[in-house]
Formats: sequence, C-alpha cells, structure tokens
Amino acid sequence: MNSKNKFPFKPMNHFLFIIPSLIGILLFMTPIKFEDSITIPIAHFASNLQTALQGQLPAIMTFIITITAILTLIAKLTNGQAVKKSPFFTGLLFVPWSWTIIRVVGAVFAIMTFYKLGPEEVYSSATGGLLLGGEGSLLHILFTVFLFAGMFLPLLLNFGLLEFFGILLTKIMRPLFTLPGRSSIDSLASWLGDGTIGVLLTSKQYEEGHYTKREAAVVGTTFSVVSITFTLVVIDQVKLGHMFAPFYGTVLLAGVIAAIIMPRIPPLSRKEDSYVNGEEKKPEPGTPKGYNALTWGYYKAVERTKQAPSLPQFIKQGCQNILDMWMGVAPIIMAIGTVTLIIAEHTPFFSWIGMPFIPLLELLQIPEAAAASETILVGFADMFLPALLGSSIESEMTRFIIAALSVTQLIYMSEVGGVVLGSKIPIDFKELFILFIERTLITLPVITLVAHWIF
Repeated sequence: MNSKNKFPFKPMNHFLFIIPSLIGILLFMTPIKFEDSITIPIAHFASNLQTALQGQLPAIMTFIITITAILTLIAKLTNGQAVKKSPFFTGLLFVPWSWTIIRVVGAVFAIMTFYKLGPEEVYSSATGGLLLGGEGSLLHILFTVFLFAGMFLPLLLNFGLLEFFGILLTKIMRPLFTLPGRSSIDSLASWLGDGTIGVLLTSKQYEEGHYTKREAAVVGTTFSVVSITFTLVVIDQVKLGHMFAPFYGTVLLAGVIAAIIMPRIPPLSRKEDSYVNGEEKKPEPGTPKGYNALTWGYYKAVERTKQAPSLPQFIKQGCQNILDMWMGVAPIIMAIGTVTLIIAEHTPFFSWIGMPFIPLLELLQIPEAAAASETILVGFADMFLPALLGSSIESEMTRFIIAALSVTQLIYMSEVGGVVLGSKIPIDFKELFILFIERTLITLPVITLVAHWIF
C-alpha cells in the first residue's frame, strides 16, 4: 500500500493536525525555565496575569462566584425556563438542588471573606483567605490558569492529537493502568503543568464521550497531580530543597505504583464502564492491515481534522470552557474548601483521625511517629498543610516522608478535590476521601522504603 492510499487527505488536513497540535504541545507540555523555576508556557502566562491583576482578583472572583449563585438560583426557581434557549447555560446553571445550595454557600463565604464579615474562622488567612485572599491564593491561580487553559484547550482536544497518542500509547496505558492511550496527554499536562489542567482535560473528554465513567474517574483521581513547580515549593518548606532529585524520583515511583493498583480496587474498579450518554463501552478496534500503531494513529489524527472547528467556533469553544470552569468550579472550591480548612484549622479532627496511623508509622520505623501522624490526613484539606505542620519535626527522614506523601496523596479539597467535585467527572465526596485513604496506605510504605535507603 503506497503512502497516498494510506493517507487520502488534502494537504490542509495534514497541516490542521500538525500545526495546532505542535502549538498545543508547546503551550501545555513543554517545560521551560524561567527565573530559576521550571514551568510550562500556559502556567507562565497565568502567573504573569495573576501578578498584573493581583489587587483586583479577590473582587473579580467574588463577583464570579456570587453571580453564579444568583443565576443558578434564577434557573432553578424558574425550572430551567430562564436558560432554556441555551443548551450551554442550561447545563451550566440548571443543576440539582444540592449543587445549587453549595454554590449559594460558596457565594456567602466569598462575600464574608472579601469584606471580612462574620466569624474570623471563615475569612482568616488559613481558611477562606487561603482560597480567595492574598497573593498566590488558590482562586487567583485558578482564574488565570482557567483563562488561558480554557481558551487554548481545543488545540489538544479538537485537532487530532488525542487520536494520535490514543492509538500510539494504548499498548502501554491499557495493560498498566487500564486506560486508553489518550489519557497519556492528561497525565503529561498534569505532571508538567498543573493538576487542575488535567482534571479539566479529563472532564471535557468524558463529556464528549471519549472516556467511560470508570476511565474518567481513574484519570481524574490518579493522574491529575501537582506540577513539578509546586513540588519544589513543598520540599523547600520542609527545608530539604537540596534533595529535590531523590524526592521527585520517590514521588514518581510511588505515584506510578499507586496508578497501577488504584484502578483495580474499589471504588474505582466498581465504576460503570459506560459513557456519559449511557452507552456501554465498545471494544477498541484493532489496527487495520497495512498500518502500524504509528501510521494508523496518524491516519485517525488527520481524519479528525475534518471536524476541526473554524476560528469563530474555536473562540466560542474556548470562551465556553472558561465560563464552565470559572462558574462551575470556583463556587464549589470556595464552599467545600472553606469548610474543610475550618475543620483542619480549628478542630482536632484530623489529629484524631490520624492517631490510628501511629502504630503503622512505628511499625515502619519512622522517627517521631506521633508528630508525623498529625500530618497524615490533614492533606485532604490542603496539600500544603502537611509540609507546614511537619516543617518543625527534627528528623530529616520524617520530613522527607511527609513531603513526598503529601504530593502522592493527590486529592486535597482546596484544589484538585474541589475541581473534581465541580467537574462532570462521576466522583462524589465520600469516594474522594476513600481514594485519599487508599493512596495514603499504598504510597506510604513505598516512600518509607526509599527514605530508609536514602537516610
């Protein structure tokens, strides 16, 4: 079979795959060094905009969260009639009462935090202020990351890149992680960029029918890790910045082992292998005669460009992505994140539930086990809390274990957990907590083994 018969497409289709895909790879997956830190262009643009808008971002996010709650209430009280002319806004605003209440609570917390009203427990720098307050606050980061990621996400989704890697890497992703090859793009975007980008990418692919419920749940809770940049912040916080290389290697090893095990145990293994429209999963088609994985992946990628969006459609899709993220995710994070942080800061709840881990930590011969146990589960509220609490522990090995564990636990409500709940990925709060515990029990022995070897 000659190459013309293999790829019966117009030259423009080849360009439509190659050029946008290369731009997408450059923006979302190409590490760049800037001022002694490693990041990706999308995150760099977001950081610059965040700096430029620093003084206005609390007001901007308070407005977005509040207007979302008001519009959601209007849509709900009119039984969807107020938004029925727009399928997009119907899906965004006409949500179940549980989500409506959470959005209203998020708006109340945002207003209290912005104006410093009511109990200080709600708006302090360790609770609501951590999400909405000063420089580096989570919602500030999400505003700018979602703005750029949402606008340029169609470069990864709609021009054949996922089809190409989906076929090329299926033989690796399927046996190891029970996932289609296209999930490799999600994981790369997370590892190199930001976990929230990975969650967004996963949610969009699930909504478009590329992932089953089980696959979306696995990718969103297993591969949406924090960026390389943030792991540097964590290891510096526990005063072990000079050990970044072995630290990151440990995080990678523990993360891969967890990614192999997690999809094979409940609750992820019990998720339906059906698509968002209810259809059962179909067997993956094989590679046709005359093609190999590389050439067939290229064929399917170029074929996908026949449905590529025009420039106005691209801009419309990007703007809808941005609104979907801002209005769908931010109120959830403000509501659930604030409540979880209040519990972590002002009650001994996480210390109590960490106490059963003391015998396990002693069995693993981790120094200062009692102090370390207080950090084990507090990471469910915010990934940075274990490093903050553990920074005063004397043992370097214990601080190393705490830092690595906090990263590999992955699911924390002030960011990734909140974003997952705010997305369309079929995971609820209870399942997130179970997954957090499972990841803790799987990765802790791996990290401890490496720590004993290093120290």
